[in-house]
Amino acid sequence: MTVDTSSADDSTVGAGAEAFAVEAAVAAGESVLARRFGSAIILVDPEDLAGTGPATVVRARVASSPFSLPKTLVIKHYPLPPTPGESDPFAQEAVSYQLFTALAPEERMCPELLAHDARHRVLVLDDLGRAPTLRDKLWSAEARAAERALISWARSLGRLHASTASREADFNALLRRLGGPVKGEDTTPVVACAQVPAMLEEILGVLTPDSVRQRAESSAEHARSASYRAFSPIDLAPDNNLVTSSGVRFLDFERGRVRNALVDAAYLRLPFASSRNALALPAGMSEAMVAAWRAEVAGVWPALADDYVLADYLMDSQLLLVWTVTWEMLPRLKPGRGAGQTSTQAALVTWWRELAKHATRAKLDDVAEHSNAVSAALDERYGPGLDLALYPAFR
Repeated sequence: MTVDTSSADDSTVGAGAEAFAVEAAVAAGESVLARRFGSAIILVDPEDLAGTGPATVVRARVASSPFSLPKTLVIKHYPLPPTPGESDPFAQEAVSYQLFTALAPEERMCPELLAHDARHRVLVLDDLGRAPTLRDKLWSAEARAAERALISWARSLGRLHASTASREADFNALLRRLGGPVKGEDTTPVVACAQVPAMLEEILGVLTPDSVRQRAESSAEHARSASYRAFSPIDLAPDNNLVTSSGVRFLDFERGRVRNALVDAAYLRLPFASSRNALALPAGMSEAMVAAWRAEVAGVWPALADDYVLADYLMDSQLLLVWTVTWEMLPRLKPGRGAGQTSTQAALVTWWRELAKHATRAKLDDVAEHSNAVSAALDERYGPGLDLALYPAFR
């Protein structure tokens, strides 16, 4: 889900949701607040925040309350029941916010959860206001502001990981209490690593050496290990992050769970690679973001203070991310510069080229040679001359 809190106007009900959905969200919010505080709390002036996921997301003003509450609140209402056997986005999000609300305010990288109710499938959150999103900064004309926002994002991601390290048992216990199924590790990377070699050979005519395939499979296993585990929002899209005066804050936890934090760290080298319309950052930006992230997690995981250890872990995570996004994107592409897909083609070319660059630095000659071959084959099939454009702030 993505929520744009910076571009909403002053209208009472936005065009992104039906009026009855907004009314239902407000009614559910008032109901859970009344039970939470033991007295009626009136919410007025509902404003649809146009979430793109299963929840209706509404900002409302507190008109009447005998308690000290923020002037405005955000309500997330999930009107549909969960799909049997599948992860419940309401449960995932409610438990994620519970986990953070139990922390000290300076360790809370998200809004505070004020109330929630499993029967009405509603959450009431503190409103962080009309702050710009990270996407707003990247698509602005201010390079310095975008740089500061990216460093803040990396630092907040590190604080999020550091504050939730070793909290997996707490997260799973809360999830069971709320009735959500506790899923095992995501098997997508393992499946991707098993299928990408055949895909590359069939579509691009590139053979994958056994040593490279084994490195990818080993990376997938490392991602499933018990080391370096912390909470992850999973969806790290730039429009799910608010740039506030206190730093970047994360919004969307519908898929949130605990996993190896180094999987998230790969997005510091390939920023927002799983997002639609991901673009490139200027030289040196990723390295600065990695440094900001490491400064926050090194106290919890001292081994990552070693440059060589961190570089080895990041190499594995980057390789795994490139293989996974290739597995997801490549079968959908058609030869040539088709309308609407050129940015995806350019992204794959660029990400494989970046993988080759880092593999060369790590003296992984087999990985570098293979990655260069894939990048060249992608450019020949979908190009030529493909290169991922910079975000507008850096053009």
